[in-house]
Amino acid sequence: MVLEQDGKLLLVTDYLHHTPGNLRAIIHIKTRDLQSGATGAARLSSGDTLEIAYLERRKAEYLYREANGDYIFMDSENYEQFNLPLSLVGDKMGFVKENETCEVTYHGTNPIDVELPTTVVLEVTEAEPATKGNTATNVKKEAVVETGMTVKVPAHISIGDQIKIRTADSEFMGRA
Repeated sequence: MVLEQDGKLLLVTDYLHHTPGNLRAIIHIKTRDLQSGATGAARLSSGDTLEIAYLERRKAEYLYREANGDYIFMDSENYEQFNLPLSLVGDKMGFVKENETCEVTYHGTNPIDVELPTTVVLEVTEAEPATKGNTATNVKKEAVVETGMTVKVPAHISIGDQIKIRTADSEFMGRA
């Protein structure tokens, strides 16, 4: 759930409903500011009111990255171009290839976030060659995928392999 408080959009990351004996209920929430990424906590009583932010998701195509670091997207419905700054999307764009469609979250008319699928398939462009005899333990090496992101992969992965990566933690899932 996303709350709107003092002009900020706060994503509720955790909550606890607590009823101590015969006292009134208390709700503890942890939040993350969607614009700045700052985290916070709040204690709410049963009489407190919160304003829920209404968000909309629309498909958009990632076009390219500008020299200043902004990412340029095109809305799939009305073909308007808009930019998302690097500070807003962070490391998420390492999973998205150019001309790929993804979902963008809007608050009103402002794009605020990019939604990623749970896994993506990317091609390995740089990797060290496998060392013979290093198969006894779970040895991992670094590999660079086509978007420029570095991922830890098993020793048998080589250049040109298509690999599946979990977007939540950049973890190698297997060959595609």
